[in-house]
Amino acid sequence: MTLALETPVLPTPRGPVSAAVVAALRDDPPPAALPLEEARAADPYGEDLHLALHVCYELHYRGFRDVSPDWEWEPELLRLRAGLERVFRAALDADLADRVDLVDALDDLLVEPVDGAGVSHFLRDRGDWWHMREYLVHRSVYHLKEADPHAWVIPRLSGTAKAALVAVEFDEFGGGRGDRMHSQLYARLLAGAGLATGYLHYLDHVPAPMLATVNLMSLCGLHQGLRGALVGHFAAAEITTAPSAARMAKALARMNAHADCIAFFTEHIEADAVHEQVMRHDVVGDLVAREPELASSVVFGIRATELLEQRLADHLLGAWAQGRSSLLRPV
Repeated sequence: MTLALETPVLPTPRGPVSAAVVAALRDDPPPAALPLEEARAADPYGEDLHLALHVCYELHYRGFRDVSPDWEWEPELLRLRAGLERVFRAALDADLADRVDLVDALDDLLVEPVDGAGVSHFLRDRGDWWHMREYLVHRSVYHLKEADPHAWVIPRLSGTAKAALVAVEFDEFGGGRGDRMHSQLYARLLAGAGLATGYLHYLDHVPAPMLATVNLMSLCGLHQGLRGALVGHFAAAEITTAPSAARMAKALARMNAHADCIAFFTEHIEADAVHEQVMRHDVVGDLVAREPELASSVVFGIRATELLEQRLADHLLGAWAQGRSSLLRPV
């Protein structure tokens, strides 16, 4: 099983801004006037903003079927995207206003919650198969392009930080083996769970809390001034993945899931335990030694990742506690 290569189709809009973006992309650039005022007034964590932003960002990845590649650098669309980014970034800054030291931010990532109330704890201890399938659908919008957003930061680093981050990315991309790329492992996981493997196949199903976690990576990756934040995000992901992946593997084993489902998470238990040390000492350590002014940006990336992951967890667990789907559409 390999990742389906078909180009994704444009999603169904979720409000006036995403509707304008999707409508514009159906034609050749330049577009009619795009709704800048509506973008400035959009809910920073809402469905309309995050779908519109995700669509804009996707033009820098694979694009969409029947959408001209000329849209990638269309000035009017970039102007709208910048407006959406400002709204999103302002909300993150407001929610993370208190100052945190870099060492403390990194140390906090190593602290496991005593109450075990996270999503992976729920799935391991009492989740049902339908909960697991929904979770796998949510994560598909990232894991089918796993590590791609972090590649944006490579030309923006130097020295040991650059070399060490490339070493981590090399593992994420399968160590030179296409069949071992983490995106390919996730495609096999989806197939093993009886789900579709197409890239962004489930975009219309996944709500804003999940899209926001992916949009953060693209936001940081596409802005040179946020290179520290993207390193912080990558560090947070690598440091926290191993224990979470161990719980997910146990959850899938308890549910008698296909071996390919379990294999994706066991791969991350082993790989990310090593990556944790590389990211903390060789990437973050070298980066802030060379550019100490980036320490606050690294902290922002770590804490924004935690904030958005918590918002996603609250959404998932809140929906499941009420016995309802966490997705916009059933699968």
